[in-house]
Amino acid sequence: MTLRHEYDVLVIGSGAAGLTLALELADSLRVAVLSKGKLSEGSTYWAQGGVAAVLDDNDTVDAHVQDTLDAGGGLCHEDAVRQIVGDSKEAIGWLIDQGVPFTRDRHADGSESEGFHLTREGGHSHRRIIHAADATGAAIFNTLFAKAVAHPDIDLLEDRVAVDLITSSKLGLGGQRCLGAYILNRQSGHVETFAARFTVLATGGASKVYLYTSNPDSASGDGIAMAWRAGCRVANMEFNQFHPTCLYHPTAKSFLVTEALRGEGALLKLPNGQRFMPRFDSRAELAPRDIVARAIDHEMKRLGLDCVYLDISHKPAEFVREHFPTVYERCLSFGVDITREPIPVVPAAHYTCGGVMVDSAGHTDVAGLYAIGETSFTGLHGANRMASNSLLECIVYGRSASRDIRAQMNSVSMPEQLPEWDESQVTDSDEDVIISHNWDELRRFMWDYVGIVRTSKRLQRAKHRVDLLLGEIHEFYSNYRVTRDLLELRNLALVADLIITSAMQRRESRGLHYTLDYPELLTSAEDTILQPPSAGD
Repeated sequence: MTLRHEYDVLVIGSGAAGLTLALELADSLRVAVLSKGKLSEGSTYWAQGGVAAVLDDNDTVDAHVQDTLDAGGGLCHEDAVRQIVGDSKEAIGWLIDQGVPFTRDRHADGSESEGFHLTREGGHSHRRIIHAADATGAAIFNTLFAKAVAHPDIDLLEDRVAVDLITSSKLGLGGQRCLGAYILNRQSGHVETFAARFTVLATGGASKVYLYTSNPDSASGDGIAMAWRAGCRVANMEFNQFHPTCLYHPTAKSFLVTEALRGEGALLKLPNGQRFMPRFDSRAELAPRDIVARAIDHEMKRLGLDCVYLDISHKPAEFVREHFPTVYERCLSFGVDITREPIPVVPAAHYTCGGVMVDSAGHTDVAGLYAIGETSFTGLHGANRMASNSLLECIVYGRSASRDIRAQMNSVSMPEQLPEWDESQVTDSDEDVIISHNWDELRRFMWDYVGIVRTSKRLQRAKHRVDLLLGEIHEFYSNYRVTRDLLELRNLALVADLIITSAMQRRESRGLHYTLDYPELLTSAEDTILQPPSAGD
């Protein structure tokens, strides 16, 4: 059995960011792309809306930048926003060249035109969302995945769970450089050593830290937690975006109802059919997500509701089925015909706006380690992510990091003599109930105390709970053989602590962070930057 592997580039995560980087590098470097479950398990595959880009002659880079800055509550880094938006047309061109089947416009006779259909979503002043019907993420993933499978120098490895990064400082070699990672092979049950000249974290976000989320089970903050333990700073972890409209149904797990419905005229209503968004914002249903989510949360608490309703039934049935086939079919499977009746919806944790601090090429604080996609903090999203900017960030930064790695590839050698993982002192656990119980407790108190609306007392309670959990988990981790469930719980608890700590430091309400104790906005907008203890502590 091979317990050591060597690659030029190790990519942990198999979504849009990771696959983009792998495809851009594989003609000159040997690349491994790891997924802790099936390769399609990440958030990219489930993204419905689309990719925001300046593609229309009536739109401008300045307009897209300004919309992003407005949505970001004063915390966007304008240089990063301009870099990403400025590269948007080229990034979409790259996706089209890969073969992504974006939806075309139609002529009056119903035939397809040469141009692409652009939709509009909350916070955008123009139609600039290029999409593949309402399953854009699946279209992008399937296209890039097929390209990666066909490439001889990309190894796609499923059922590989990252345990921790290997750094020179942890090995006592001096300096601070990432040398690879320890990876649990779930098929063999053994932890393997992956040595790499460059390591890329593309593991997605951490929304699974909340009880209700639109994200798949894989969104457990692994990359953020591993980077923190390796010595990387994180920023703005208090800003977790709650998507306003997740399907509310007892057997519907994590099904997000795309914001594009509201972009095409869907209305939010109370059970009596009354609209409520105009009372909260002049943009009504097209207000940014934080405003819409708080409005729904307010109405549900005010009236004691289990959900509110999203209604697009006033639009022609053919239009609804053509533009939203995925939502139509999924809702119909739960007995809801969206061409005839409204959709029951609730807010759910959706996107991690903070993350591992990186520069314009995706560098972290540790040499040889990059973070891209939702794992990273680039400065694009500020205090509130604007719809459909995230997939754009994945493509732009996947390509930017690949150029940086390519420029260094002749000056970095393969790490040697990395120690194997030592599991001689651990045993198999016979107390897995502890893991499942702690998992449930963590996600429930994060939802109750660190959710859409916060208070200082709730945050203090959450901090007390997470400190106790971290102690229990550390003891468990030290004595038992690692499993996916244990590793995810360990990472989730650490990320929860980072979220709580960040939220406690912000003494104002800004963007996605809303606290009843500090409802006003401070005059100066500052990032919340957390500095880890020295690596190896």
